[in-house]
Amino acid sequence: MDILPWKVLPLLVPLASFIGFFYLQDSSKLSSHTECSLLAYNHYWITSKRIVTPQGLISGAVEVKGESILSIVKEEEWQRRGNVVDYGDAVVMPGLVDVHAHLDDPGRAEWEGFLSGTKAAAAGGITTLIDMPLNSDPSTVSPETLQLKIEAAKKRIYVDVGFWGGLVPGNAFNASALESLLDAGVLGLKSFMCPSGINDFPMTNASHIKEGLSVLAKYKRPLLVHAEMEQNSESNLQLVDAEDDPRSYLTYLKSRPPSWEEAAIRELLSVAKDTRIGGPAEGAHVHIVHLSDASSSLDLIKGAKSSGDSITVETCPHYLAFSAEEIQDGDTRFKCSPPIRDASNKEKLWGALMEGHIDMLSSDHSPTVPELKLHNDGSFLKAWGGISSLQFVLPVTWTYGLNYGVTLEQLALWWSERPAKLAGLKPKGAIKVGNLADLVVWQPEVEFDLNSDHPIYIKHPSISAYLGNRLSGKVLATFVRGNLVYKDGEHAPTPCGTKILASTFSAGLTDPLKSFFISRLSNPINYRKLLDKM
Repeated sequence: MDILPWKVLPLLVPLASFIGFFYLQDSSKLSSHTECSLLAYNHYWITSKRIVTPQGLISGAVEVKGESILSIVKEEEWQRRGNVVDYGDAVVMPGLVDVHAHLDDPGRAEWEGFLSGTKAAAAGGITTLIDMPLNSDPSTVSPETLQLKIEAAKKRIYVDVGFWGGLVPGNAFNASALESLLDAGVLGLKSFMCPSGINDFPMTNASHIKEGLSVLAKYKRPLLVHAEMEQNSESNLQLVDAEDDPRSYLTYLKSRPPSWEEAAIRELLSVAKDTRIGGPAEGAHVHIVHLSDASSSLDLIKGAKSSGDSITVETCPHYLAFSAEEIQDGDTRFKCSPPIRDASNKEKLWGALMEGHIDMLSSDHSPTVPELKLHNDGSFLKAWGGISSLQFVLPVTWTYGLNYGVTLEQLALWWSERPAKLAGLKPKGAIKVGNLADLVVWQPEVEFDLNSDHPIYIKHPSISAYLGNRLSGKVLATFVRGNLVYKDGEHAPTPCGTKILASTFSAGLTDPLKSFFISRLSNPINYRKLLDKM
C-alpha cells in the first residue's frame, strides 16, 4: 500500500464505479479485435520513412497497443521487434477530424446514412466525424432527438462519430433546455443566420446567439455558425431578375452575394466580443463554418481575432478547388451555400489559409438523393444545395494545394490538430504518445482518376462535384483507435466506431482533477495497474 501515494486515493474513490465498466469495455474490445480490424493483433509497430508528428516529419516507427500510441521511435533508434506493419515511403499522418458533415441519419438515411457515410470516411482517411444537427429528421435540438441519433448510429459507424446540437429560436432563450442538450453529450452547438432549408431548424439572430454563448461559456464548448444573412428583407430569389437564366451558375452566384456573409459576420461579432477574457461569455468560442468570401468578411474576422475574440474560421476544399468561371450551366452538383465564388476569391482564400488567417478545413459533406439535384432541369435556383465530398477531401486538398506549396505538416494542422481542438477531443489530432491510434496511411505521389472505376462508398457518387477529376494522394489504410478499419479497398468485417459524447460528469470538477480523470479514462488499463499496486 505504501507504493500508492496517499493523495491519489481520494481521487479514486468517486471513480470506483467507473473502473469495472471501463475494464470490461477494454476487455471486450480486445476479444472482438479481429471483427473490428483487418489486423489479427492489437500490439504492433507501424514503420514508415515519412511520419507526420507535432515535431515535424520523421522516419521511424509508431508503437500501437490496444487503442493508443505507446511510443514513437526514430529510425536510428529503431530495432525491429514484435509485429511490424511496414509502409515504406508512404506517409503516416494523424487521421483526419472532420468537424462539419451531414450524415442525415435518422430520417433521411436515403440521402447518406451512418453506414455509407462512415465507410466513405474511412476510405478517405477520416477517423473522426462530428455530425451536424441537420439534415436528419428530426433535427438534433433536444436530448430526446440526440438519443434518436445515437440509436441510429449504434453498430453502424466505421469511424468515431460525435454530434453537434442545434441552437434554434425554440431553445435559445431557455437556458435549462440548452443545458440539458449539452449535458446529454453534444460537443457544442450550431446555428444558422439565414433560412436553413429545414423546417425544424429555423434561423437565429444575434439575440439568440448571445443567449447561447452565455450557456456555452459554462461548458467551454463552441458555437458553430452558418454566417449568411439576407439583407433589406430581400430573399435570394428577389435579387434575381426575371430574364436571368436559372440554369446559369452566375444567376445563382448573384442570388447570394458576398455582402450576405459580411452582414452576418458583422452582426455575429457584435456578440462574439462577449467571449473575450473577462467578458460575460468568457469560455465560449465562436466558429464560423465554410467561409467563402475572402474579402470584407475575412477582414472582419481578422479584426475580431486581433481584438481578443475567441473565434476561429474554416473553409472547405470545394472553395479551394473550384471557381465560378468553370462551372457549366445546369451542373447543379456545384450548388452550395455560401456559393463557390470567382477565381480571384479562390486565390485569396488560399492566401488566407497559408498565412494562418483561416484556421482549419472541413468537408461540409452535404449529400441528398440525385432527384433533388434536378440534373435534368438544371435549375440552380431550385436544386438542393450541398457538395458531396466526404471520401475525397484529403487528395483534393493535396492536389490543389501543391500549387501553393502545401506541406504534410500543414495538412495535419488543418485537418487533424485544430479540428480536434475545436471539438474538445484531447486524445486525437496528433501522432504523439498517449493519444488514440487514429492514423491514415497514404501515397501523395500516386495519381488516380475519380470515375466509375474507382471504389466510391458515399451513397450517391453521381452527385459529387469531384467526379471526373484526376487527383493525387491515394489512401492505403486507415486506423481508428488501433483498429485497421480500411485497407486497399477493403473494410473491417464489423463497424466498431465509437460514439463520442461530451463528458457530463466532469463539468463541475476543478481543472487539475478534471485533467487527471480524463487522462486516465483515455487509457483504462492504467487504472488496473494502479489497483494492482493496492
